[in-house]
Amino acid sequence: MNDRPILSRRAFASAALAFGLTRTPALAQGFAGLDNSAEGFSTVVPGRAFAFPADLGAHPDFRIEWWYVTANLTDASGKAYGAQWTLFRQALKPGVQQEGWANQQIWMGHAAVTGADLHRFNETFARGGVGQAGVDANPFHAWIDSWDMHGLDGMNATTIAPLALNASGAGFGYALRLDADRSLVLQGDAGYSRKSEREQASYYYSQPFFKAAGRITLDDKPVDVTGQAWMDREWSSQPLAPGQSGWDWLSLHLKTGEKLMLYRIRQTDGHDYSTGNWISPDSSSEQIAPSGIRMIPGTLTEAGTRRLPTTWRIEIPSHLLSIECTALNPQSWMGTRFPYWEGPVSCDGTHTGVGYLEMTGY
Repeated sequence: MNDRPILSRRAFASAALAFGLTRTPALAQGFAGLDNSAEGFSTVVPGRAFAFPADLGAHPDFRIEWWYVTANLTDASGKAYGAQWTLFRQALKPGVQQEGWANQQIWMGHAAVTGADLHRFNETFARGGVGQAGVDANPFHAWIDSWDMHGLDGMNATTIAPLALNASGAGFGYALRLDADRSLVLQGDAGYSRKSEREQASYYYSQPFFKAAGRITLDDKPVDVTGQAWMDREWSSQPLAPGQSGWDWLSLHLKTGEKLMLYRIRQTDGHDYSTGNWISPDSSSEQIAPSGIRMIPGTLTEAGTRRLPTTWRIEIPSHLLSIECTALNPQSWMGTRFPYWEGPVSCDGTHTGVGYLEMTGY
């Protein structure tokens, strides 16, 4: 396992702090800067008209952005694994993009493979402007060092498929092909995803219908796998509000063919903000109001130096859903400078399925 720090998707702005690239004091939960003023950066407003392939690429006039893939996989015997591939971008300052090493974009990638008895990860950082990392919209290509996600011949921009995905680290690696025959899904309200009752928000869309096939490698031993994958795309300049301490995020593949995305942003005053989207098999998406969601933490696990819930009770009365989600590996802990938990889960109850859980700020 690599013991260098990696960060969660919405905490990436703090990566610059870890490398001394800003002078803002680092907060222990990894959210430093995300609730600060976004003056000079573009703002997120309702009613954006998304355009593809352009919105597959980077948006450097916004402060933060990520391309995030999670995959629930099984081998021929049915043994379960999870895989992650992530590329983050952060702008250190607004304004015209500078050339070469003066470029204000910082990039971070992380990759992981999780099983019931293992959790391995790696990370890499790069500076923009010198070719070490970036994202091209057409043809689609996202990379950092040797880690790569790119469109294959015939890629459809409205499904962002087929894709090839690969990454590696100490004792693990993977090479996957992702296929989808349904369109991208706009999260929140037509892609406008609120993070509080105030103006904090992101632009957010997903491809939750990927079918994955390929190979993971553990200690030089290859394992052929198949399964389902989910890609999230978000960008923003000020996604958090003062007084928000962390979040709990779920993406679920239900056996009915439906998909569910939920998150709860915890607030220090106890009035947590929850929302999500119910996604039908035809890729139509319905936003779920905060009042229509119950995310109830269950069993607490000692992971790293923290205690956090690795089982969750989820209730969506409008869809007659009442399920229990359980971590494949309760020790899926990123014990890093800005630590967090992320790993695959399975769900049982009125609906069954698999997915991914992320928890930050504990």
